[in-house]
Amino acid sequence: MKIALVTGGSRGLGKSMCLHLAEKGHDIVLTYLHKGAEADAVAATIRERGRKAAILPLDVSRADTFPAFADALGETLEKTWGRKDFDFLVNNAGYGVEAPFAETTEDQFDQMINVHLKAAFFLSQRLLPLLRDGGRIVNVSTGLARFSLPGYAAYSAAKGGIEVLTRYMAKELGPRHITVNAIAPGAIATDFGGGAVRDNPNVNAFIASQTALGRVGEADDIGAALAMLLDDGAGWITGQRIEISGGMFL
Repeated sequence: MKIALVTGGSRGLGKSMCLHLAEKGHDIVLTYLHKGAEADAVAATIRERGRKAAILPLDVSRADTFPAFADALGETLEKTWGRKDFDFLVNNAGYGVEAPFAETTEDQFDQMINVHLKAAFFLSQRLLPLLRDGGRIVNVSTGLARFSLPGYAAYSAAKGGIEVLTRYMAKELGPRHITVNAIAPGAIATDFGGGAVRDNPNVNAFIASQTALGRVGEADDIGAALAMLLDDGAGWITGQRIEISGGMFL
């Protein structure tokens, strides 16, 4: 049994990640910001599947809260599992800002840096004493760091930073045998960006037409791939960007 911490695990991709990891036999700590009821429901489903689950509040946009979060995580690990460490960290929490480059405000830019790049950097740093040697870290990037669609300059720039950070983390944490990789989802039918990929037939059809496998992605495509990357057999993969897009814009 291994313990995974998934940030932003109450909905969308994070929820799917939690459930797929539980199916693989792992226990879960998931975080949420506003959706406490949804987080409770995910934890209940995990427990119904025979695994342990715990939920903790976390605002990844506020690095000043990370020391207190690390303390709360340590207490939860001890209380729920009788352990002082955990095995997998998935830096998933976040949201996008859609605005043309010429109209993006400094506040919007700062939001994207804080929520995506700064959070992954300093939360991972703060949790290193709790992450066991031989553990795994997965950072969530985006297909938009490889291809460009108007309106996502700030979001994608932050995610591009995540991909560079991933390589540095992999290099510097290698002596502890901790692997660090980034997954880069393509367009997914969730509520991201107002749910356009899911709810707008024209957007859905366009993305499907530009994807080798002929459809838009679903949350479970990402959850299943994330769980696979945390399997024992993936232990020799580190420092990599792994796109999970069905072959979008090849």
